[in-house]
Amino acid sequence: MNQKISTKSSKILSDFLDKNNLHKKDFAQMIGVTLSYVYNLIDNSIPFSTRSTTLERIATVMEVEPEIFEEYRLPQEPIIIDDTVLKIKNELQNRNIKTLDFLKSFPRNKRLDIVDILRGAIPIPLDYNELSFMGNTIGISQEEIFEIWESRFKQALEISGMNIYSNSKLINSMLDCAREFVSEDK
Repeated sequence: MNQKISTKSSKILSDFLDKNNLHKKDFAQMIGVTLSYVYNLIDNSIPFSTRSTTLERIATVMEVEPEIFEEYRLPQEPIIIDDTVLKIKNELQNRNIKTLDFLKSFPRNKRLDIVDILRGAIPIPLDYNELSFMGNTIGISQEEIFEIWESRFKQALEISGMNIYSNSKLINSMLDCAREFVSEDK
């Protein structure tokens, strides 16, 4: 017996995909699931996902809060979105760039990472070229991109156990070198 499970969430997702003319395969890659899983969600052949990660990824792509899905339960641990991620999200909003359009500017194999960055699950990339591509896609100046990278670089050093204040001369020297290298690379 092939029973249909009617949910508001399936309708919300289906309407979003139709409205944005987004292929289900692209959407599946963006949220890290299989194509058949997306079809099942839309066709109401299985209950809508209750996994917080999946729902947060769907919500991120749709530019909505995950709470619009009745199946979503708040995670027990807080999600901490750092300032660099907020900067990227604010720039997208200020420049009226839809998250979906932003995601489409990346190769398919990078889209899931970008979704996870935007939802605060992983940090902004430390790789300057990746961050620069993100910034250039949005239209952020090279100076602002470097500031974001510098903040992320210091964060990585602190997480690794370095006291960035007592090592400020070393860090400033490294950053001056990096700034000079990046400006020559233009």
